[in-house]
Amino acid sequence: MKLLHIDSSILGAHSVSRELSRATVQRLKDLNPETDVAYRDLVAAPVPHLTGEHLTASPAVAQEIALGEEILDEFMSADVIVIGVAFYNLTISSQLKAWIDRIVIAGKTFRYTATGVEGLARDKRIILAVARGGQYRHGGSLVPCEHAEAYLRSMFAFIGVTRIEAVVAEGLSLSEARKQSGKEAAFEAISALAPCCVHRGAA
Repeated sequence: MKLLHIDSSILGAHSVSRELSRATVQRLKDLNPETDVAYRDLVAAPVPHLTGEHLTASPAVAQEIALGEEILDEFMSADVIVIGVAFYNLTISSQLKAWIDRIVIAGKTFRYTATGVEGLARDKRIILAVARGGQYRHGGSLVPCEHAEAYLRSMFAFIGVTRIEAVVAEGLSLSEARKQSGKEAAFEAISALAPCCVHRGAA
């Protein structure tokens, strides 16, 4: 099984999302010791944001275009993708958005047909390891403001991924007690993750 591990938090060693993503990867490796893990840190090695030059395949950005192809190949070859999702200003980090823009490609991961959009990135399992300072679940007033997990679920569903899970630590900035209980809930969810069953079908 091939696993792609993505981190997107700018907080380094202080990041809860990085802590959760590491634990998630370790859980999956414990369940399947033969897991082949590729790692990409979007902060240590940022993916350049798209520009008009990218869209016209300008020779000036040939190296960045090659990086985009590498990122897409890395994503498509993975059976499982674990993403550490930092929550900034109600959504994902700009670093993660730049990565998303390199994998959501017409003709590669989705296509338009006479009957609508068809996702081409099937047979993948995506696990989002999310850390949030506030309380955005369970009917609270901030639920409509959650544009990170919701966005990623929509985006990956758009390209054909049907197995999308999330382990979430939230309330981390409300109090020390809430931070502790939020992390405990996330680690319980990680420990309950099921083994990966890889079924490669037609693209």
